[in-house]
Amino acid sequence: MLSFFIDRPIFAGVISIVITLAGLAALRQLPLEQYPQVVPPQVVVTATYPGASATVVANSVAIPLEAEINGVDDMIYMDATTTDTGKLKLTVTFKIGTDPDQATINVNNRVQAAAPRLPQVVRDMGLRVEARPTDILLLGVLTSPDDSLKMIDISNYALLNMLDELGRIDGVGEARLFSSQDYAMRIWIDPIKLADYQLTAEDIASALRDQNSEFATGRLGAAPDPEQQDFTLTITSEGQLATPEQFEAILLRTDADGASLRLRDVARIELGSQDYSFSGIYNGAPAVPFQIYLKPGANALDTADLVRQALDDMKTSFPDGLEYIIAYDTTDFVRTSIREVVITLFIAVVLVVLVSYLFLQNFRTTLITLAAIPVSLIGTFAGMLLLGFSLNMLTLFGLVLAIGIVVDNSIIVMESVERLMSEQRMTARNAALETVRKISGAVISSTLVLVAVFSPVVFIEGLSGVLYQQFAVTIAIAIVISGLVALTLTPTLCALLLKDVALTRDNATKGRFFNAFNTGLAAMTAAVTALVSWLLRHSRVALVLLVAFVGAAGLAVSYLPSGLLPAEDQGVVRVLGQLPSGASLARTEAARASISDEITAMPEVEGFISFAGFDLVNGVMRTHALGGFVNLADWSERSAAGQDAFSIAQRVRHLNANVLEANLRSFTPPPIAGLSLTGGVEGYLQVRGSADTALLEQVAGELRTAGAQRPELAALNVMFESRVPQYHSQVDREKAKAMGIPVSRIYSTLQSTLGAMYVNDFPHLGRLWRVYVQADSEYRRQPEDLRHISVRSDNGSLVPLSSLVSLERRRGADLVTRFNGYPSVRVMANPAAGYTSAQAKLALEEVVKNLTAAADTQMGWVGEAYQLDQTSGSSVGIFLMGLLMVFLILAAQYERLTLPLAVATGVPFAVLGGAIATHLRGFPNDLYFQVGLLVLIGLAAKNAILIVEFAAQNRRQGMDSTSAALDATAQRFRAILMTASTFIISSIPLIFATGAGAASRQEIGTVVVGGMLAASTLALLFVPLVYKVLEDLSTRSTEKALTH
Repeated sequence: MLSFFIDRPIFAGVISIVITLAGLAALRQLPLEQYPQVVPPQVVVTATYPGASATVVANSVAIPLEAEINGVDDMIYMDATTTDTGKLKLTVTFKIGTDPDQATINVNNRVQAAAPRLPQVVRDMGLRVEARPTDILLLGVLTSPDDSLKMIDISNYALLNMLDELGRIDGVGEARLFSSQDYAMRIWIDPIKLADYQLTAEDIASALRDQNSEFATGRLGAAPDPEQQDFTLTITSEGQLATPEQFEAILLRTDADGASLRLRDVARIELGSQDYSFSGIYNGAPAVPFQIYLKPGANALDTADLVRQALDDMKTSFPDGLEYIIAYDTTDFVRTSIREVVITLFIAVVLVVLVSYLFLQNFRTTLITLAAIPVSLIGTFAGMLLLGFSLNMLTLFGLVLAIGIVVDNSIIVMESVERLMSEQRMTARNAALETVRKISGAVISSTLVLVAVFSPVVFIEGLSGVLYQQFAVTIAIAIVISGLVALTLTPTLCALLLKDVALTRDNATKGRFFNAFNTGLAAMTAAVTALVSWLLRHSRVALVLLVAFVGAAGLAVSYLPSGLLPAEDQGVVRVLGQLPSGASLARTEAARASISDEITAMPEVEGFISFAGFDLVNGVMRTHALGGFVNLADWSERSAAGQDAFSIAQRVRHLNANVLEANLRSFTPPPIAGLSLTGGVEGYLQVRGSADTALLEQVAGELRTAGAQRPELAALNVMFESRVPQYHSQVDREKAKAMGIPVSRIYSTLQSTLGAMYVNDFPHLGRLWRVYVQADSEYRRQPEDLRHISVRSDNGSLVPLSSLVSLERRRGADLVTRFNGYPSVRVMANPAAGYTSAQAKLALEEVVKNLTAAADTQMGWVGEAYQLDQTSGSSVGIFLMGLLMVFLILAAQYERLTLPLAVATGVPFAVLGGAIATHLRGFPNDLYFQVGLLVLIGLAAKNAILIVEFAAQNRRQGMDSTSAALDATAQRFRAILMTASTFIISSIPLIFATGAGAASRQEIGTVVVGGMLAASTLALLFVPLVYKVLEDLSTRSTEKALTH
């Protein structure tokens, strides 16, 4: 049947051309990203309870919401954080693949069900439910180099004129400020003046509600009207106030003689900010930072280009004195790492060409063989598009490895044609026909075997499933296309191009170099055949050695530490800092300035965007927290030792000695953006049952002490502080009741003076902003200031709060965390040098297991640590399923159960070689190691098939099992060595990779090269042995059955 293509060469060529054109068309549509979308989607619920402590927010807001949200469809876990600023952030994380829009709807429905149980002020402030993109694309800053613009004006300019437009760009998931400083009308009341005029803060709020409102006034001449008016006219009203001057004129009281008391007489009014607890700088200068997030499935590079273009367009209309800077661009790493992979791909192609020419020693034969590369690789893009894949690190790695694989089938065909023409003096056409007749079975078998090895990954779910599929299926597509090319285009080209070429292996016709190479190859073939012959004669010793090798392979893999993905130098270092609990924003800003000066002075640093008042870990506002992003110079400028991101992160941590007041932590981003914050392990130590602050502190302290003793852990952070200075308010309820003052009125007065009371809204610049009432700063500095604040009793008299409320100095938690509905302590740790994330996670689990605190504790993992749990054990199942599929396909093809076992003999040697090479270079058993083993299983089986297939053919021609095995080894050694060499040589550039993404390339290159070296040397000695032993057993069994 396959001779049809030799007779119809144009038809064979058209098939390859169509495949190539389809691939080129698909290439233009494939999204480009670092990794596929494997980050679980998140929905974030935020709420504000002005003036409330972290504990109050947790009890009155977080717990009711958790009770309703828990168990929402496809949820895997949820965590909540509340702070002393009255903020709640509740994050619900869903299974990979969940539709974020539907998840948002589901969570919002649960939130609305819980809303009636929440405090009224929380409902008035509003609850936000939104899907939160996790893949950050760009970090930018807005600055005023000439200091002509205030940060509040810059922040609101971005909010009004930039963020919405940036959010509409194709590919952008969200554009937002780190902390918005929205305009607000601030009513700074003077409690002393209020008392002088017998007023309270509630009176101010009442006047604002009364005089700053929209009113419906009706129409004149509206139907029905018997007199049939000619016009219907709408009556308008003044509506809401818009300027500080209008608010100043609000009437509080008038007398009969016409005297009036206005708001300006008892308060200072200004157009200010809703929040004053955040500030940012870039390289030491004041700045407003903003973030751009990538939409799932979007092309990162194209989106970044569109954002930059949009910012350039916006810049033309910026007010004078305003500039923007892209402080950190994640696509720099993506661009550079993908460029490095593409360069590696081209280098691999060149090396394959050289190796092929070395073995074939003829330009035409080499050209015929290499025709499979462009058709197979380019055609793969079409399959990737149909399956919804993207161009990412995994698929590109798959293509790099596929270069050395896709030529294998063509090499097998080409080598057979060349051998028949040289040894049997056949014409090119007859040699091609004979090759198709004899080799097609081996080509189809090897192709099916390779595809079978990768097929089980299709059924794996979750993060590991997505990552395996992107890599393995890409290679499988390329292999299928290469098999098609080898059976259609390659023999056709042989018949056409080799017609008039006299091929010979006679060294007299070769040059000196090829003569030496052929002589050495012949000697090597003879040596291998001799070794195989010895093993066949001493089969018992050989079988003992085989068992030893199999055991060694299992031990070598078991000794490798586990991991998920290798850490990469992504050109950025994240910095976290914390001052003593309760430190003011001013102190934090001073420490941040010192840190910024130290970091920007480092020669490897290109820019440093930093902020004070924002807790980067928990994503909430805290006055004593600081953080930032250190953008490093290009990788080509940081090639010396100690200039990588990991070394710079360590140097930043050592700045603690210079900035004594701040506790600094620094780390590089995780391999997959959005999966975790630190690239290490993160989780929550849940304390179930009755858990108060004292018990949480006891558990956290014990965890800190025990964790510090573990060598696997570095930068262990147990984020629970119960020693934060606070004041506890104690109301004399009996006295208040006797004076006719409700307790709720007392706390409302405290909130509207010491806190900030949201009253209503006002229009400004086309939007509505909030109006807040709060005591001026001089009246909320000390506990003694309570004497200036008054509350009205039911009989109308004013009573100083100091006579009803006492403030007691205490220590407590300014931040409360909860996980899956339980009080929790957040834990983060990076693995120490020489350890993996999996080992760090195991160490933490052992520490938690041995806690002595009288509490029911349980560790709940998130991010990378959670995925480690989900992926553990999946690789074993994949390998076993892959081997089973190989066995079944070969058994079906050969109608024999013994031949597949002989083919499987090569697999342990590939595993052993890959594991030893990985161990020697200090790499873990992570995803790259596992996908490398998948490739090795297929290639080892493919090499074994060539020997077993020819041995079976020799056996059918009457040879005994020993002669059949020896002759097959000698016949196929050159082809096996050639295919193995092309794969090994094409993968060597991965081993010596440098620059962006080097760690991933080095790891996958190490495992496949090490494994293939073992599979193409040791395995070739034992496959003929196992074939002979099994063949003899089968023969004896058959003879015995016949005699009976």
